[in-house]
Amino acid sequence: MNKFVVKKFLNSQPARLYRAWTEQFDQWFAMEGTLLNWCQVGMPYSFATEFDGDRHPHHGRCLRLENNTLLELTWVTGDPGTKGAETTVTVEFSAAKGGTEVSLSHAGFADVDSMNGHKEAWPQVLDHLQNYIDECTRD
Repeated sequence: MNKFVVKKFLNSQPARLYRAWTEQFDQWFAMEGTLLNWCQVGMPYSFATEFDGDRHPHHGRCLRLENNTLLELTWVTGDPGTKGAETTVTVEFSAAKGGTEVSLSHAGFADVDSMNGHKEAWPQVLDHLQNYIDECTRD
């Protein structure tokens, strides 16, 4: 199975990051108005993102939620994303001095190109999350 793990320290507490992923996902990741059934265990979800002027639909289902520590979901996108393969994303939040160690694993890719594209993208997504948290803190 093709799998990778991205680890990143974020300057915020686990509960705040968990809330951003579960309750505020459409404020920093999903396009406004596209998020349906997000983070309801067992339920299918869908949303879209925009990148380089193109719309990218995503769908899957939430597999597991552990309050303030973990979320796990299936993740399906078209080409060039997962190319229709149902992959699994697991995000873990561990308290660390001054913030949180985020560990994001993504597994089940159909091919290495798809895996490498996501391996390159997820650190940028986590940077974007940190920017969102920072902006909310300034408000």
